[in-house]
Amino acid sequence: MEEETRAYSGRQFSAEDMALIVATTQMYPKLSQKEMASTICELIGWTTSNGKPKRYQCVEFLRQIEAEGLIKLPAVRSNYARAGNKASKSAANHSSEDNNRPEAIHVCGAISLEVVQPGKRLAQWRKYVSSYHKLGDPRVFGSQMRYMITTEGQDLGCLLFSASSWALAPREKWLGWTSESRAARLHLIVNNSRFLLLPWVHVKNLASRALSLAARRIQRDWLAEYCYAPVLMETFVEPPYRGTCYKASNWIYLGETQGRGRNDRHNEWALTQKSIYVLPLQRDFREVLKGTKPCKAVNPDDE
Repeated sequence: MEEETRAYSGRQFSAEDMALIVATTQMYPKLSQKEMASTICELIGWTTSNGKPKRYQCVEFLRQIEAEGLIKLPAVRSNYARAGNKASKSAANHSSEDNNRPEAIHVCGAISLEVVQPGKRLAQWRKYVSSYHKLGDPRVFGSQMRYMITTEGQDLGCLLFSASSWALAPREKWLGWTSESRAARLHLIVNNSRFLLLPWVHVKNLASRALSLAARRIQRDWLAEYCYAPVLMETFVEPPYRGTCYKASNWIYLGETQGRGRNDRHNEWALTQKSIYVLPLQRDFREVLKGTKPCKAVNPDDE
């Protein structure tokens, strides 16, 4: 197979890597797509800093090269379709759920952020976001952190932080970033990709309070989960919203997106332009992102 070195999600794939990927997909056609991705990650050493396979990024890369005709992937298994249908039904039927809403909340006690773990709380988080966020529950790949905003046993809202956008001209200009620095340290920026306050919650300044809490603890939580700490948060605000809560939490406005999707590197998808906001998580964030200072990290093998 003749193939030049390829790049995806900050990873360079040699001709040998590509040949191994093709051979693996041919040798194990009965694996699920997730199993295939896990196998390939193990074979080519595509892992996070704490040794976890980058399965989600790998699935997307495999689908991309399948679209180019380089490989043939197994069909998506039915359980994924059922999960998608369930999420769609949840969003479609949210009006009937509205009848069971709690009474409106106008005041609350101290608020806190709960890291959402797999199980009942994750199911509840997904239900809230599917039902009440206009963009629904996203398919998120790579590193991610979900929070439930709570007070005294009551749920108030949801937050999601996930992988940052591959390329943002205003961000790169503001950072003084080269393409090499971006490829090497993009993982040190996290995106606030979902923020929801439940529709019956009407507490003054709650949004900015929740964002401030997240800014104070996300480095610690990310370090515990992924063995490194991000140094910058970003988000996008789509009209007609004005980003008031981000401004109140000292996020910095950088400019507008070009109206393209996160991974649209070929100008193929026209989307609404959005306002870009960022928030540094430590004073020397620029030095870390440029590689002149190390990020906070721990060795996963240390006890």
